[in-house]
Amino acid sequence: MPATVHVVARFVAKPGKEEELKTVLSALIPPSRREIGCYQYDLLCNPADPRDFCFVERWEHESALEQHAATAHVKAAIEQARELVEAPPDVRRYHIL
Repeated sequence: MPATVHVVARFVAKPGKEEELKTVLSALIPPSRREIGCYQYDLLCNPADPRDFCFVERWEHESALEQHAATAHVKAAIEQARELVEAPPDVRRYHIL
């Protein structure tokens, strides 16, 4: 049986772009949560640094995550966020030991 995939994806907004980035990232939540294989898709904001956003995701298996990454809504959000972030997002995949 394939292992559940946990993802932590961190985005840091450029100064003054926090609300724009929040809007772009928040728009990903409803369609992503409806995807087959999505167990969790939550957007967090660091209360100590309002420019720091993080998705915490849990997917049934790697192929569900790959399908998610290939969706139109993810591709559009990545393009929209490109000018709003200080650096490319830090996306990390994990498996439970």
